[in-house]
Amino acid sequence: MARKRTSRIGGQAVIEGVMMKGERSVATAVRDESGKIVVESKYITSVDKKPLRYRIPFVRGVFNFFSTMVLGMRTLMRSGEVFGGDEEPGKVEKWFAEKLKVNIYDVMMVFSVILGVLLALGLFFFLPLGILTGIKALVAHRFGDEANSLWYVTVLYAIGEGILRIIIFVLYIWFTTLIKTVKRTYMYHGAEHKTISAYENELELTVENVQKMSTIHDRCGTTFMFIIMLVSIFVFSIVGIFEPYMEVLGGWKEVILFASRIILLPIIMGISYEMLKTLAKYDNWFVRILKAPGLALQKLTTRQPTDDMVECAITAFKTVMAMDADPTVPEQRFDTKKPYAKVRKDIETMLKKADKSDIDWIFCEVLGIKRSELDNVEQINQIDYEKIVEFAKKRATGMPLWRVFGKVDFYGFDIKITSDVLCPRPETEGLCEEVIKRAKPDCQILDMCTGSGCIAVVLAKKTANCKITASDISPKALEVARQNAIDNQADDKISFVESDMFCNIEGKYDIIVSNPPYIKTKDIHHLDKEVRDYDPLISLDGGEDGLNFYRIFAKKAGDYLKDNGILALECGAEQAEDVCMILGKNFESEIVKDLQGIDRIVIAQKKDVPLSDISGKEEVAAKS
Repeated sequence: MARKRTSRIGGQAVIEGVMMKGERSVATAVRDESGKIVVESKYITSVDKKPLRYRIPFVRGVFNFFSTMVLGMRTLMRSGEVFGGDEEPGKVEKWFAEKLKVNIYDVMMVFSVILGVLLALGLFFFLPLGILTGIKALVAHRFGDEANSLWYVTVLYAIGEGILRIIIFVLYIWFTTLIKTVKRTYMYHGAEHKTISAYENELELTVENVQKMSTIHDRCGTTFMFIIMLVSIFVFSIVGIFEPYMEVLGGWKEVILFASRIILLPIIMGISYEMLKTLAKYDNWFVRILKAPGLALQKLTTRQPTDDMVECAITAFKTVMAMDADPTVPEQRFDTKKPYAKVRKDIETMLKKADKSDIDWIFCEVLGIKRSELDNVEQINQIDYEKIVEFAKKRATGMPLWRVFGKVDFYGFDIKITSDVLCPRPETEGLCEEVIKRAKPDCQILDMCTGSGCIAVVLAKKTANCKITASDISPKALEVARQNAIDNQADDKISFVESDMFCNIEGKYDIIVSNPPYIKTKDIHHLDKEVRDYDPLISLDGGEDGLNFYRIFAKKAGDYLKDNGILALECGAEQAEDVCMILGKNFESEIVKDLQGIDRIVIAQKKDVPLSDISGKEEVAAKS
């Protein structure tokens, strides 16, 4: 059947599936162990947007060859993950993960490409040259060195080397057909060819139509490899003409001949690539003669596929067609399953110094389960696995667990946190509790230095129709607070004000609540790494003695509180009495301990005393 159109989609057989590659996308369809077809697809850079070297004739072939090889190896390993599952990590795998902080499978992929190139060079270039060198030695022993010095003899040697290379190549492929798993891969190879041929012959891509096609195709990689063998005969024959003149080099002659097989390989590949593309465009008696050996060789590397194999090839082909035509089609990932026990060991290796509870929480957060349910987990899907590894890597850097998650459970609410806000602490829940006790229905509450908005959200949800004003000097912090209000359906009760303390605050409030910065400036660099390196400095630094913000409250809060209004402040350990002293006679203060028995919260009720009436004792405290 004459081909009616040419497709730019090419393919490759993988483990129990087929990969198809188009101009802007690549898709792999694999049957998993349950028999279901699963697909992984992604967008790639089109040739017209790649660097110029991918488009220059005779140069593009080299770069396309190696990029295709890397893609092919990566796809092959990914397909193996779907069908073959996961095994227990070995000592080498653990060593790479622990000592070098690299994924062993990435190393294996690179190693496989290098090994594949070395194997190809060894089998198809150096072995024939080595055999020929032995033959030359026998000829020299029998007929003298002069026999090997004739240029036409060296050309015959080059031709003989090429024929040896082809024989070794054919024998190598024949040997692989004896391996059962490889034979199945060759059947998928046939399915790939049939599917592309059906499309090029303008047939509807059904199993019945595809099965009518031949397993042989012009643009097959097997044909490309055979063309490389033929071109190498021509190129190395030219080298053979100059071989007699290399005798003056002595022992370096053989070294140069071996090196030439590597140096000239890019040229051979570049010529072969252009020949393959040219031959694929035409169909006449001369072209058929040139194609014949490569097409005949495909009878070894392709086999008649089963219908279910064809279904895989069709699925991959249609996915690429859809993605090439419409860039809004979403990418897909294999939903591979990994044994929980193996994943757990991998994460424990990554987080050797972390608490066991941290690892538990990572799994619970990603899987959406309780710690008590972890023992029932048997497998982890691919998406969850990637998220778990991402969290573990962040935790391994010393990032606090809740910053790893980007949120914290605060008073039963999910509070989003970023690098722009302080991570809410459990003791602040106690501050909220004290305010909730004292908040009357419909009262006005000001949450100053709101940060993440955690206090404002809790008060909006846990008080009776109270209106909350949340203020902060940081616009970025206010963005986080607004989002938390929206996420927790509290935004209708909270208004936000960008203000440096009381600068932009208007009106009077029944309650002013705040967890202000209270760390002494000199003590900040002594803080735990998880606080010092991840909480914003502006939310920590309370000045030389840590009490700067409490002095502002002492001077300004009374102007913004209603009669008998309440000021509720969180403070650092051993600061509560100083805070009470700073607030002075304008407030009737009491100290509330946290769950650890530390004086943590100051509850101060406004008195009808002018703010200017500050005793000498209070002035001393203010200056301290």
